[in-house]
Amino acid sequence: MQIQEVFILAIESSCDDTAAALLSNDKVLSNVVANQLIHNQYGGVVPELASRAHQQNIVPVIEAALKKANIKKEQLSAIAFTQGPGLMGSLLVGSSFAKSMALALGIPLIAVNHMHAHILAHFIDEEGFDKPTFPFLALTISGGHTQIVRVNDFFDLTIIGETTDDAVGEAFDKSAKILGLPYPGGPLVDKYAQLGNPKAFPFTKPKVPGLDFSFSGLKTAILYFIQKKKIENPEFVNENLNDICASIQNTIIEILMDKLKMAVKETGIKQIAIGGGVSANSGIRNTLKATEEKYGWKTFIPKFEYTTDNAAMIGIVGYQKFLSQKFETATVVSKARIQF
Repeated sequence: MQIQEVFILAIESSCDDTAAALLSNDKVLSNVVANQLIHNQYGGVVPELASRAHQQNIVPVIEAALKKANIKKEQLSAIAFTQGPGLMGSLLVGSSFAKSMALALGIPLIAVNHMHAHILAHFIDEEGFDKPTFPFLALTISGGHTQIVRVNDFFDLTIIGETTDDAVGEAFDKSAKILGLPYPGGPLVDKYAQLGNPKAFPFTKPKVPGLDFSFSGLKTAILYFIQKKKIENPEFVNENLNDICASIQNTIIEILMDKLKMAVKETGIKQIAIGGGVSANSGIRNTLKATEEKYGWKTFIPKFEYTTDNAAMIGIVGYQKFLSQKFETATVVSKARIQF
């Protein structure tokens, strides 16, 4: 039986963003994120600095989420937190706080798989956004993951394709680094790509059997291409930045779409939902929306703030687990790698 009103406090600390959200059932009351800008100067996330920043941010972020939602901690029904995957030190900050707070308040503790949350973010009650019906295919694309997941139910998910090496987000960021763009470079590649010719410089797509992906070869090809062109013309990147970014982005999108088309053909499922930080990419979003008319697919693209790491998506999994009484004890451990 569904309880009338469930208040879930959700905590996300898997990488370099400290986030907290308050949900009333499947509706978001607050979604607060503290970014860690310190990593920009290092060109990537430094795990030790990330965990220290989480320790500094977690209390004010949770206080801000409670205040914005106008909810007192005594009203909370349960606390959900990211169990993994992610950076171990970062995960431990969030899990330790969640365990302590749940114990102090005498309320249930709920562990959430970060990638599961990216998929179920589509079930947040948000005006103007449709929810997929089961079964559907989820394309989860982020800095650390690239997966095609068959979703039969809230807790019945099967990975049918995944990357054999690097994730798509890393391919974007490393390509940006090769071009001399600052970290994080993925959004900048997207920005410049919108001004360039996607067919200017063809890159070979990797041949990977089945529904799996590979991006390491593409990164190497881009590196050698740029090195060769800069020998011929030291100003090549500056003179052709928009076209280079457009060509890189177009190749990555074609790789993703080729596998999605194969997945639809194999499963017969024409509902496609995307999630993860890279789903904020405008080229991927526009290409996926175009498939509705071209292939008769029904596509689902989450609200922008629910694509990057955030606690609202942790909260929606927490809500579904609360309804199913899927609780944990304080002995639950964080995991850098975790399966559905």
